[in-house]
Parts: sequence; C-alpha cells; structure tokens
Amino acid sequence: MNTNQLTPVRKGIVGVQFLFVAFGATVLVPLLVGLDPATALFTAGLGTFIFHFVTKGKVPIFLGSSFAFIAPIIDASKHWGMPGTLAGLAGVALVYFVMSALVRWQGKKFLDRFFPPIVIGPVIILIGLTLSSSAVNMAKENWTLAFVSLLTAIAVLTLGKGLVKLVPVVFGIVVGYIVGCFMGVVDFAPVVEASWFALPSSIAHFQLPQFAWEPFFFMIPVAIAPVIEHIGDVYVVSAVAQKDFVKSPGLHRTMFGDGLACLAAAFFGGPPVTTYSEVTGAMQITKVTHPQVIRIAAGTAIVFSVIGKLSALLQTIPTAVLGGIMLLLFGTIASVGVQNLIQHKVNLNNTRNLIIMAVTLTMGIGGAELFFGSFKFTGIGLAAIIGVLLNLILPRTSEEEK
Repeated sequence: MNTNQLTPVRKGIVGVQFLFVAFGATVLVPLLVGLDPATALFTAGLGTFIFHFVTKGKVPIFLGSSFAFIAPIIDASKHWGMPGTLAGLAGVALVYFVMSALVRWQGKKFLDRFFPPIVIGPVIILIGLTLSSSAVNMAKENWTLAFVSLLTAIAVLTLGKGLVKLVPVVFGIVVGYIVGCFMGVVDFAPVVEASWFALPSSIAHFQLPQFAWEPFFFMIPVAIAPVIEHIGDVYVVSAVAQKDFVKSPGLHRTMFGDGLACLAAAFFGGPPVTTYSEVTGAMQITKVTHPQVIRIAAGTAIVFSVIGKLSALLQTIPTAVLGGIMLLLFGTIASVGVQNLIQHKVNLNNTRNLIIMAVTLTMGIGGAELFFGSFKFTGIGLAAIIGVLLNLILPRTSEEEK
C-alpha cells in the first residue's frame, strides 16, 4: 500500500501498531540480562533511524533487541562486569562492518562459502538450547505464573488471527502479570515512586564503556548467526515490499547500517539490535510497507523510553512470568535452527555434515573453553568458530563442491 494513501493519523496508528508488535521482544532481552528496558527501547528507535539513514530511507526494517546475545551477555557480565561487556559488544559491529565490505567486494558467494546452513543451523540451535536452564530456573520461582504465561502465549500463537498472532509475548506477559497481581507477588511501589518523565538510566548516568580486549573477542564469533539472519530478513522484506533491496540500496549498506546501530546500542548501554521478522510479518498482513511508517514506530519507541512509569512497570514483572515466556521462546529459537537445516535440505546422512553438526553442538552445549593467554573463547562463540573451521577443512565430494 502506498503511504500517500494514508492520512497522517492512520500513519501514526500503523506505526504505533508496528512498535507494539516489536515491543515485547525488545524489552524482554534487557529484562533477562540485567539491562534497562527503557534504554533498549531508546537504542532500538535510534538504531532504526541510523539504519534508515545508511540505507537512504529505502528499506522498511525495524531493529530491536537481539536474542542471540542473551547467553553471551550473561556469561560475559560474570567475568568482566556489564561496562566491560557493553564495550565488548562493539565487536558485534566490527563483524557487520567486515561482512559488509566482503559482500560489496565478493558478493553473497563469500557468505555461502564460509557460513553455509550446516554451520549456521547448529549455531542457531545452540542459541536456544544454551538458555534452556535459565528459562527453567526463572520459571520454577512460581510454576503457576510460569505456566499461565506459557499457555497464554501458546494459545495466541495457535488460535490468534492477524496481528494478534504476532504478539504472543505481549499477551503472555500481560496475562501472567495480571494473575501475579491477584496472587500478591507484584510490588507497585517502584511504579508509584517513579516520575512520569525520566531519561533511561544508562543515558541519565552516562558512562563510557570500559574497553577490554577479552570481551571484545568473546563477542565476535557470536555475531555470525545474526549476520546470516540479517541477510535472510532482507530477502524476506524485499519479497513483502516487492522491491529488490539486495540490489538497491544493496546488502552491504543494510549490513553496515545494522552494524552502526549495534555500535550505538553498545555505546548507550543497550543490547545489540537486529532486524525484526515480527514487524515484517505485520507489514505483510497490513500491506503497509513504506519505510516512513517504520520510522514512526522508531520515534514512538524513543518517546516510550522516556516515560519513567512505563520503565518502572516493566521492571516489576515477576521473574516467573518471564521464565514461562522463555520456555517457549528459547525452544522456538532452537527449532528455527532445525528448520534452517530442513529448508536447505542439509543431508545429515552425509558424514561430513554429521561431523560438523555433532562437534558444534557438543562443544557449545558442553560449555567448552579455549584460552589464548588472557583471552578466552567459550560457548556459542567457540562452537561457531569450530563449525566454520570444520566446514573449511573437511574434504567435500565433487557433488558438494558443485
């Protein structure tokens, strides 16, 4: 639909609606890793504006908090604290910048060679599975609340229609929160004490990230999966909008824009951002694909980020409610990895593919660690590196090379 056919009021309504679709996931990530949800809303809006500037305002993509970095942020914060971890997230931007340059130079064939589905599929599976224990630990604080939230989200996913089907996280949290209120486990004191207008905490008390090489190199391998996800999302958005964004403004520009947005998020104390498929789904349903409406959603996110009572309300959500949502969400992430393997018809009867997948999963789930002096590679990042190396080293048959 041409945005010119919409009145300014309708544009605003659709834009806010798109933010509503992305809202649950965007604030859930910081709540799980110990960051300020208001900051995440601010960096999501800012990052989206940066992305649109780099891509010449052509690509209707919204950038929200990335789930791929939940486990790495939690792990890194234990070793280097949150300031060091946020500085380390600058490494994510570096990966995007390097990939952007390589795609501009070599085209997509470079990515197909180094990061085929047999490498990316297991990495995505690991992102979901390595978080499963965190989901259970949070849910068991109150299994009643956890199951209420979980069953609500499942019901919305299976029975919901239209835009409702795109926001199971929001419905699950809202219903779980209401039940938590009746059970007397929600403390409203922080909401009452909070002011209506307040800058996100990490911005109000701004501090430069404490740069260190260790978290920087720790985060770099983890960025591989979101980069590949970015490519897939750009192709999907192109199909929905019926325009070739891979050609114009170009995949290298969309990657560079995403990288700059991640860098800005780390600088302001928010989680890395990534392209949101939920918003793409909303565009497909509403038939509104103009980037201007996405920018309205981004602006609304920034406005919401300075509403102090909203930030305080989000932080009163019971842990078990979040745990219930995580039980579904992290399993869904793992299933996306499996789906990736199936869609690309990866032959797991092939010995080479079986070795790559087996070693990648074992190293990641087993928590293998590799030290180089003071540097440490572990978890998803180490598994991703091993998967890439095995793919390059193990011999291929002539048919596989073709």
